[in-house]
Amino acid sequence: MPTTADGLRRVALQEFAAAGFHGTSLQQIAQRAGVSKATVLYHFASKEVLLEAVLSPALDELERILHEVGLDGLRGGGERSSLFLERFVDFLLEHRSAVYVFINQSASLLDLPVIQRAMAKVELIARYFEEQVGSLEERVRFGVALGGAAYLLAGAPQIGPAPQPDLPELRSTLLAVLGDLLAIEPRALAAASDAHATID
Repeated sequence: MPTTADGLRRVALQEFAAAGFHGTSLQQIAQRAGVSKATVLYHFASKEVLLEAVLSPALDELERILHEVGLDGLRGGGERSSLFLERFVDFLLEHRSAVYVFINQSASLLDLPVIQRAMAKVELIARYFEEQVGSLEERVRFGVALGGAAYLLAGAPQIGPAPQPDLPELRSTLLAVLGDLLAIEPRALAAASDAHATID
């Protein structure tokens, strides 16, 4: 039974993804976790605070990627481009439930600070492509590649391939398809793991 804050966050993320933030009560999370509602409130003062705790690790990771590699890495070519792509795919795979909650529920949660923080990152990415990416074709490629991968993984239980491929196969396939869309050389993708260790 998950009685720690980490365990409760995992249960809450599953519940928010399955039933929605508004469709999930703290009592339901407590019952699913096998604890009392008082235990949930001991760790998290409200459902909104719990949602922030659930989504913040994904946002922290996205901010790290943007800070360490930068969006301009996508257009620079070579190892830096493939490093951004690899880290972005890893982010989506690791945080797919949080991405699902954001993509499918953010419109109804815009008054919450954690959703505002996430929207600020989306707007930053959109503004970068609007200001820095010249051609319409290139903007469409980036939008389809990054947004499409996020949407595919967020909706994977409903629209993904069946049966689900194992994660290494899915990761490899995503890197290959996105590399094709963004014209990132496969050799650069192969070298990204070594570059990742260097930048970190």
